Amino acid sequence: MKKIATLLCFSLFVLAAVSAQSSDGTGFRFGVHVSPTLSWMSTSDKKIENVGNNLGLKLGVQGEIYFAPNYAIVTGLGFGFNHGGTLQNGYPEGVFWAKSDLSDRRFDTLSMNAKLHYRVTYVEIPFGLKLRGGSNEDSPLKYYAEIPVFTLGFVTKSLGDIRGTNDQNTEDEDIRKSVNGLSLSWGLGAGIEYELATSATLVAGLSFQKQFTDLTDDGGSVLKNNAYVKENSKGNFGALTLKIGVFF
Repeated sequence: MKKIATLLCFSLFVLAAVSAQSSDGTGFRFGVHVSPTLSWMSTSDKKIENVGNNLGLKLGVQGEIYFAPNYAIVTGLGFGFNHGGTLQNGYPEGVFWAKSDLSDRRFDTLSMNAKLHYRVTYVEIPFGLKLRGGSNEDSPLKYYAEIPVFTLGFVTKSLGDIRGTNDQNTEDEDIRKSVNGLSLSWGLGAGIEYELATSATLVAGLSFQKQFTDLTDDGGSVLKNNAYVKENSKGNFGALTLKIGVFF
């Protein structure tokens, strides 16, 4: 947590140092945000389905490069905590976290209806386009849209829980080796901005994010027709974020 705070503070200092907007509305501005999230998981295998969501949080700094008064390129640095969700095994038996060193060998092979809860933390670098508008140029209230926003993510921590079985329930297993370390997602968002002062603007909005790379590493196997076969379904997360921030 100290490393995260240090990195955010350093990023904030750098952005503050280069922040400037000209009188014609072009230039650069930066902001900070603290944003609650709701995430879930889905897979390409109908026998492994989503049965639970995660409440999480995004923290970050964001920079906006305005090349026209109401058009900007958006980027920044952030942290997404507790991304993921809960998947339920629909096969007679399954080995899903084969590469991870679980605390008990009983957790290696799971029975039908076992629930696997993923809790993944990412360092995130977004890149997208922002459009702003309003009733008139002098109004302190404006609306915005971010379309699209691509996010590059790097896993820093991944924990897993197993639930829904008689004797295979566990929490806080380190499953970092069983998830892919690199993530790429797309998204879009919209919201409002209210100018509190010349150099302070309050921002609130809602955004959607969908991962299109595979979160799972496909190193496991499932029992199918009395034989174990490779489990190679694609699993990824989706998220809704309530963005709350201040720009300077």
